[in-house]
Amino acid sequence: MAQRAGRLKKELAQLHKDPVPGISVSVPENNTSSFSCQIIGPPDTAYQDGVFEISLTLPERYPFEPPSVKFLTKIYHPNIDENGRVCLDLLHCPPRGSWKPVLNIRTLLTSVRLLLSEPNPDDGLLADVSNQYKFNRAQFEEQAKQWTVEYAMSGA
Repeated sequence: MAQRAGRLKKELAQLHKDPVPGISVSVPENNTSSFSCQIIGPPDTAYQDGVFEISLTLPERYPFEPPSVKFLTKIYHPNIDENGRVCLDLLHCPPRGSWKPVLNIRTLLTSVRLLLSEPNPDDGLLADVSNQYKFNRAQFEEQAKQWTVEYAMSGA
């Protein structure tokens, strides 16, 4: 437990000292297990300029088990379902996923933001959105932009 706390302290200090572009992390006082994060939609994507609220929860066995990530802001994406669950291999231990204890919160959040730029429709959570992304990209882009404006822009 002390090892977890020490590592977490270092990770959060590094995030504070050298923030990841497009990502912010808020750590509530007296809670080192759940964080509130914001990801700014990457440029030149349907999510551009959107502010997506995300919760990140660390398990007791972190870093030996990956954090869980949930989108709190509604988003139209093949790898994020209507409940905010994210399909990303880093969110699971092998053999189902690719989480390793050497990875950290910074890497995970960067990967989540990258997923907004590069969806993986072949490993999607929503078959209809995945198919739309693969076979009717223009319609997908239009719907994703509409949801970004509606749910992730200021005043949403």
